[in-house]
Amino acid sequence: MPPVGAGGLKAEVMDQVAKNKVMIFSKTTCPFCFKVKEMFKSIDQEYGVTELDKIANGSDIQNTLLEVTGQKTVPNVFINGKHLGGCDDTLKAHKNGSLQAMLQDATNYDYDLIVIGGGSGGLAASKEAASLGKKVAVFDFVQPTPVGTTWGLGGTCVNVGCIPKKLMHQAAILGHSLEDAKHFGWKVPEDVQHNWDTMKNAIQDHIGSLNWGYRVQLRDKKVDYQNAYAEFIDDHTVKAVNKKGKEVTKTARDFIVAVGERPRYPDIPGAKEYGITSDDLFSLPYCPGKTLLIGASYVSLECGGFLHGIGLNVTVMVRSILLRGFDQQMADKIGEYMEAKGINFIRQCVPTKIEKLEDGQPGKYKVYGKYSDGTEYSDTFNTVIFAIGRDPVTKTIGLDKVGVKLNKSGKVVANESEATNVSNIYAIGDILEGKLELTPVAIQAGKLLARRLYDNSKVLTDYVNVATTVFTPLEYGAIGYSEEAAIEKFGEDNVEVYHTNYWPLEWTVAKREENVCYAKIICHIPDKERVVGFHICGPNAGEITQGYALGMKLGATKKDFDDTIGIHPTCSEQFTTLNVTKRSGKMVNQSGC
Repeated sequence: MPPVGAGGLKAEVMDQVAKNKVMIFSKTTCPFCFKVKEMFKSIDQEYGVTELDKIANGSDIQNTLLEVTGQKTVPNVFINGKHLGGCDDTLKAHKNGSLQAMLQDATNYDYDLIVIGGGSGGLAASKEAASLGKKVAVFDFVQPTPVGTTWGLGGTCVNVGCIPKKLMHQAAILGHSLEDAKHFGWKVPEDVQHNWDTMKNAIQDHIGSLNWGYRVQLRDKKVDYQNAYAEFIDDHTVKAVNKKGKEVTKTARDFIVAVGERPRYPDIPGAKEYGITSDDLFSLPYCPGKTLLIGASYVSLECGGFLHGIGLNVTVMVRSILLRGFDQQMADKIGEYMEAKGINFIRQCVPTKIEKLEDGQPGKYKVYGKYSDGTEYSDTFNTVIFAIGRDPVTKTIGLDKVGVKLNKSGKVVANESEATNVSNIYAIGDILEGKLELTPVAIQAGKLLARRLYDNSKVLTDYVNVATTVFTPLEYGAIGYSEEAAIEKFGEDNVEVYHTNYWPLEWTVAKREENVCYAKIICHIPDKERVVGFHICGPNAGEITQGYALGMKLGATKKDFDDTIGIHPTCSEQFTTLNVTKRSGKMVNQSGC
């Protein structure tokens, strides 16, 4: 191996490993190295070898091998790109037959890794694996929605989730800001109109640039992108069909399933014929008009919030509670704020039927429902959006053929390493049972999984204390336990909740509502009041929450929060001055900064 700069040494080492079925890093004077090489000769197995004592940068390569494998001694043996170990490991593998299995595993696969799913997690895993010298393919195909909507590379988040949602939320914020501006001296026309097409087209242009950017990134990483629907034939083979019906069959040593989820429809007449979901909303070619959101998920409340914010008549139909799985005090505050702003909530009601009254863009539909007490409900709307949950796209890709274990809802059962019960098949993202359904989590999991597979890393994804934000009109940021979950986990006597209402300075001159913004932390008393839950309702909640996530990852206590000096005047500083506990019963209303 020729000498190379320190920056490229690791890449050079991994390139040698990738090019040789058997790669041995050796020294000519080492008797253990001699034994291993003689053993491979005895079974007529060719190997590549780098004699570290014969090249100028041999000691640097040995240090790089320590970084890559955790082993500094020689021989250092790799089989089919995977680290086997030293002399004892290699001779033992030969004796028990596992070496032969490893050698046979080289079987002329088309790829080292095939990733099924071109969302954030799948793209992260594929690019990381490719950067580690592996031959990688991504198979991604978006099945059209019932009304025919489809989109490009990047998955739910980029195309029909986080990105367009946050941008439409921003459109609503700008509308509120126009009202605030009048109080700060700006002369704003009384009749300000919003144009749906202008907003929608600008957002879709941005998404299109992201789609193209992902294609370019895959090309630059030499990842083979296939816009085709892949289905397992066996545990090393997939069949894929593109939109023109052309079929290909490809093999790989390893697979990562990252197919994500799609919105659920209720089993009622007219649902798929006349309703849409968030998969359709962000590229809808016309303004939705009077809109009914069915469901109380974060998707429903976020979409209902920004649609109302741009001036539409919005109703939300709620079966039971808002934001199931989130802190219910915070969920109720969001609901109260949205109702106060003019969003209509129909509570404890489920839809039973949708009828079309008029064609058009939008059309006109009559929605029938039933309250929990049996009372009938009906009203007319231009657009009906279902946001009642999402289902994993796992039951039509052949996982049953290869024996991958799924739970009743179709989620993949995997261990802490994202490994399924089939040794060469892994899963990441929203389809994993019991894991967080968040884009940054999938990205982190994809990168770390690729490093464990191909870079001898041992680092697992940390699913604890992950920050998230719901972009409702009153934004909600959260980390860790809800108040209900903390009490259930630790016991009410072991939990202290510090809380306060607050009035953002920006809202004072604008004469916005007092005491609707709220902050609380949940502390575990026996553990020096370690902060186990963080919750805030108010403007810029996401930006506030992200920073505190670092403190909670490091085990921050209430004293740590108290010892931190806040930035004044900000909303975030509320967490550095909390001094009222819930159990004290004291009032927390505020009248200024």
